[in-house]
Amino acid sequence: MHRITLVDDDQNILTSVAMVLEGEGFEVTTFSDGASALPALSQGEADLAVLDIKMPRMDGMELLRRLRQKNDMPVIFLTSKDEEIDEVLGLRMGADDYVRKPFSQRLLLERIRAVLRRRAARLEPENEADTIMHRGKLTMDSLRHIVSWDGNPVSLTVTEFLILEALAQRPGFVKNRDQLMDAAYDDQVYVDDRTIDSHIKRVRKKFKRIDDGFSSIETLYGIGYRFTEV
Repeated sequence: MHRITLVDDDQNILTSVAMVLEGEGFEVTTFSDGASALPALSQGEADLAVLDIKMPRMDGMELLRRLRQKNDMPVIFLTSKDEEIDEVLGLRMGADDYVRKPFSQRLLLERIRAVLRRRAARLEPENEADTIMHRGKLTMDSLRHIVSWDGNPVSLTVTEFLILEALAQRPGFVKNRDQLMDAAYDDQVYVDDRTIDSHIKRVRKKFKRIDDGFSSIETLYGIGYRFTEV
């Protein structure tokens, strides 16, 4: 049973969405503001969080920022139709998807399922060894969502993991931004080139914390990115 945390200052949304998710077999916890949700989310007491952007005490952006300092659970934003800038910023900060208000509860349910499928393996392989990829110092386990560099663990969000996986699958081959978008995002989510660049920047920063000389993700200006084995 997947555990979902809903954070929204609209009690009607909390109640109605919780009922739908619980009816589909999810375990649901609700909070009416970011400040009250942060302690539980920081302890990893959910498999996925759905966050409203505009909330009292602590908004969704600040909650996501603090959350990303501690864990990489999938996050879906709820945004109003006039919050396009916030949507883009949220994706760059590490959100995995967003749904615009007013929204269909069925749509939100499908987005939640899609993100959870991305987090796990889309299809569980017969041979678990096939899910582990070794590329020089890089090791990626897609079944367990585990990444390490020279034996040291690296914590990546779902989107960051999928982008790196797409690059590492064929070392030396260039992936343009459209190909990386296709690998990391649902067809219904539009992101621009700068969002992919921001994800790459975050991935590099995480690896450089472990290895200051990390340079395996190369930028080919005007073309895209490629992974080079070390």
